[in-house]
Amino acid sequence: MAIELDHRFSTAKPLDESYATILDLERVVPCVEGGTVLAATGPGSVRAEIKVKLGAMSITYTGTVEIVEQDPAAHRAVMNVKSREAGGQGYANAIVVFTLKPGGGTIHTSAQITGQAASMGEGRVGRVLDALITDFTGKLGNL
Repeated sequence: MAIELDHRFSTAKPLDESYATILDLERVVPCVEGGTVLAATGPGSVRAEIKVKLGAMSITYTGTVEIVEQDPAAHRAVMNVKSREAGGQGYANAIVVFTLKPGGGTIHTSAQITGQAASMGEGRVGRVLDALITDFTGKLGNL
């Protein structure tokens, strides 16, 4: 299943400081509820895990988060997330685009989800993903 979401966030931090924060995956990944950095794998790349609750079911995904594009002049960054469902055949992959401006910015998420999570239905998965990103944007503004 494919899900597209757009979110806004606010911050009082200076623009360049906010952009530097976005590029710091070891600070950003734990801002996602259930997200943990397992290891840095290179500049702009980490191995990470996220535990997601879908109603009574909990699914753990393990994979990589990598910054694949950076445009400091435009304060824009693109992350590629690739993860596999622990003990299952599914995956949750996403391209996440951060565009910053003074006072905040936007996050566009384009996700592809299969396996157990997809069996829960697009509506439920979309709501869970939307809630995760909404929570993330609140924390991001305070980093």
